[in-house]
Amino acid sequence: MTSILPLRAEGLGYAPAQLTGVDLAIAAGPPTLVIGPNGAGKSVLLRLLHGLLRPTEGSVAWAADLPRRQAMVFQRPVLLRRSVLANARYGLRLAGVGGAEATARARAALDAVGLLPLADRPARALSGGEGQRLALARAAALRPEVLFLDEPCASLDPAAARAVEDIVARLAGAGTKVVMTTHDLAQARRLAGEVAFLHAGRLNAHGPSPAFFDHPATPEAAAFLRGELHW
Repeated sequence: MTSILPLRAEGLGYAPAQLTGVDLAIAAGPPTLVIGPNGAGKSVLLRLLHGLLRPTEGSVAWAADLPRRQAMVFQRPVLLRRSVLANARYGLRLAGVGGAEATARARAALDAVGLLPLADRPARALSGGEGQRLALARAAALRPEVLFLDEPCASLDPAAARAVEDIVARLAGAGTKVVMTTHDLAQARRLAGEVAFLHAGRLNAHGPSPAFFDHPATPEAAAFLRGELHW
């Protein structure tokens, strides 16, 4: 099977003062966590990589042109006024998967996140944590090679956040490349195989997680880890 990885961003920029000249290569493997202060450009970067925004400079290139092998989950998931199962099937329908296969894949995805008993419940009656798990199931049902997650735990309580982390870790362990933004350094330490640190719209540091946290390569990264750069 042809892989769409590695993903390369060269000279990537978007609008004045949001993102400037980012050069970044992302390969298969453990999760890449994108961190940095508020306004550093984390969410913009994910939207550019996923193709929701067009860069004002530079380019995003995949190893192969297979756009349906990527998916994205947002901080506040958009849930349709349908059942939990219908929401899980929705992305599959858009991808051209229907009938019994779509139902089977949707149910399996819901089972993996602990929501199958709620399959017939209205999606908008779910709690915040359940809604985010549904969004992950909907994305996972597509069997993406790359999954972009934009602060998926930001508005969740600790228990719900850890449940989402567990799902993310399982997806990554099964071979999905996760690229995720977070404002939680402890979460980044738990999940990251590598870290991309953004500061003032630029890629300030990028490398393996242990090296980033134990031996930050730039003064800005060190200051950020000490809590001297505000979120």
